[in-house]
Amino acid sequence: MHSDGREMYELFLGQFTAHEASLRAYVRRLVPTRNDAADVMQGIALVLWKKFDQLDHPSNFRQWAFGVARYEALAWLRDKARERHVFGQDLLNTIAQESERLDERLEAQREALEDCLSKMPADQRKLVLSAYMPGEQIKDIASQSGRSVGGFYQWLHRMRLSLLACIERSMASEGLA
Repeated sequence: MHSDGREMYELFLGQFTAHEASLRAYVRRLVPTRNDAADVMQGIALVLWKKFDQLDHPSNFRQWAFGVARYEALAWLRDKARERHVFGQDLLNTIAQESERLDERLEAQREALEDCLSKMPADQRKLVLSAYMPGEQIKDIASQSGRSVGGFYQWLHRMRLSLLACIERSMASEGLA
């Protein structure tokens, strides 16, 4: 691969991996199952790579990728409509538009959550994050915190409320409330 081709590949890969999770969530809202979303995502990745040289600027990747994802998902749904009963094109367009709007809000909420978590004392942040880690047992986390299981759940509830208030303040300050 030429250095130009390698640079283009690295630029694409960086942009794609940065936005893959939100693209996958968007597609998942448009198609019926996770397996369907995985199939559609494979097609989207291929189209994005093939057409990457048509992107005017890397900073526009997210918007461009969502447009491609929308067309690919709708095309997939249109093809499936021939096989079985699915929603009409107008409804699918409405769902796609609403999903795009929702994704922007969810991304803003994720960013606000990360910011709010970063403001917490490190020991508290570690306990909150541990409560959501796969395979972790609340009784073990409660023990590490020096609380009973019931006491830990009460503390965690207060932390969630505190994070929610912080997120809401952040969203309101950005005019996204």
